[in-house]
Amino acid sequence: MSSPQSNDAVPVTVTDTSQPQPIPRKIPVAATVDEIKQMTETHHNGNGVAATTTSTEVVIDYVLSADLKPILDPTAKIQGLVEEMESKDWITVCDSLNDARRFALFHSVLLIPVLEKVVLVLVKAMKNPRSALCKTSIMASADVFVVYGDCLLEDEFSKAFDQLLLQLLLKASQDKRFVCEEAEKSLDAMVQSFLALPLLHKLKAHARHTNPRVRAKAATSISNCVKKMKPEELNEFGPASLVRMAADLLNDRLPEAREAARGIVISLYESFISDPEIEKQESWQNFCESNLPALHAQSTLKITSPQ
Repeated sequence: MSSPQSNDAVPVTVTDTSQPQPIPRKIPVAATVDEIKQMTETHHNGNGVAATTTSTEVVIDYVLSADLKPILDPTAKIQGLVEEMESKDWITVCDSLNDARRFALFHSVLLIPVLEKVVLVLVKAMKNPRSALCKTSIMASADVFVVYGDCLLEDEFSKAFDQLLLQLLLKASQDKRFVCEEAEKSLDAMVQSFLALPLLHKLKAHARHTNPRVRAKAATSISNCVKKMKPEELNEFGPASLVRMAADLLNDRLPEAREAARGIVISLYESFISDPEIEKQESWQNFCESNLPALHAQSTLKITSPQ
């Protein structure tokens, strides 16, 4: 995108009209490689004469999940999917990532044998400095989460998922807004699609990440997980461990992390008062004071004390 021009000067552009000029092409991620090559190699001038261009701007048009279509011959297409995903040509990789999304949504069983490799390609693409490739891989990860859910936490896929989770937290923490927002959407899709308890075990390590932005994004996902959990699930995870995590985050430097911590505390408190056998506020106060340092206990109790 061109930088804004100063009001003090008016730029003058001289164009050589003797040669056909490149026309920027808007290329959907869902387009095939052949279609993309055709769009980037030729255009027609005002006289209807085809002209080959050597420099054409490629603009990616991101396709929503709802607009994706089934693959006509998925059994044949799956044979070359991984090879295309590992291509050195970034447009080919974008195309294959979009195919992976279509497989996940419409032919999910066919993708399972190569699912680990697909997840690792998503991780690699997210590390790519090209924003279009990074965002496409993030969109693909959301579709994979929605379709496969807790399957990704099984031993076969667990290590690949760990790498994917870290990359999403990193991308959600960066300055490029359109990448950041897409990563946040993918993390939300993950929380909604997975069972809360096993996902919480994956997320808890990132609540101590050295990068404060990553810590804040992890805290938000943790808070959203805890909101979904029933009292018996919280008891299985360990309320003491969870309240200590929340207390640490209440003192975090970023407001996002502190807000997430308050959400965790409120969810824990609501779990306590939902048990008719517990003496409500007194039990909660004793719980906090016995599991936290005095100052942390005081700040935690302040969140749930009657105003």
